[in-house]
Amino acid sequence: MAGGYRLGTGGALPPLLLDDEEAVAVGLRTAANGSVAGIEETSVRALAKLQQVLPSRLRRQVSALQSYALPMPSRGPQVDPDVLTVIASACRDHERLRFDYRAFSGADSRRSVEPYRLVNDRRRWYLVAWDLDRDAWRTFRVDRIEPRTPTGPRFTPRALPPDPEIAAQVERGVGEATWRYRARVIVHAPAAYVRGRLPIAMEVESLGEDRCAFEPGSDHPEMLALYLGLLDADFTIVDSPELVDALHNLTKRYQRAIDASRQNQHQPPPEPEPEPS
Repeated sequence: MAGGYRLGTGGALPPLLLDDEEAVAVGLRTAANGSVAGIEETSVRALAKLQQVLPSRLRRQVSALQSYALPMPSRGPQVDPDVLTVIASACRDHERLRFDYRAFSGADSRRSVEPYRLVNDRRRWYLVAWDLDRDAWRTFRVDRIEPRTPTGPRFTPRALPPDPEIAAQVERGVGEATWRYRARVIVHAPAAYVRGRLPIAMEVESLGEDRCAFEPGSDHPEMLALYLGLLDADFTIVDSPELVDALHNLTKRYQRAIDASRQNQHQPPPEPEPEPS
């Protein structure tokens, strides 16, 4: 008879030794619908195997998470898990990576890079790498990458900032990279206040106690005008006639809505219709 072992409920299986928080975290992670194509079914199978060896109290907690946690579907593009594996392995082994890349504009190119980090913002995956042809750091959308095998030779890693700083730089970069319209905005409020009102992390330059400046962007000037209204502070636009026009059009639209609403408020209620005899 071949050798082996059988798992029992609550058993300890080295090296799979999970404490309470780790076991529940696995359940949460599996319940979340991520941006990796086809991973949901695999995650469910893995969790089902794990539940077999959990103590009953933890099995109930993880089961509750699976049954009653309703994830929001990912709206971003999904990534082939094999592509993530190739990139992660190249990062780990310090091997150059060659791939075909489709830019935001639709242009295709072939890139050769030194890969360093994969960054996930729950909607998209990004690769932080040193671009050998451009001799500079670049951030690539993984869903636009088609790796070419085999990977290249090993390289000596360059000095990197701490991981939280890399993640923050990627967040700033991807937020700005696809903007079609940019503006410099002077806000009559402290810089800390404005940072707290922005939907994404951005550089905000302090110009004094009650003034600051930043450079927001958007694909549509109207959308940018709406976001600026959410700052709940006075501001001035610098060098962006499109945004000024969008603000002017919104002002006229809002004024028409105000006038129409006031007119309706002063109209007498309609007379009730007579009941049929």
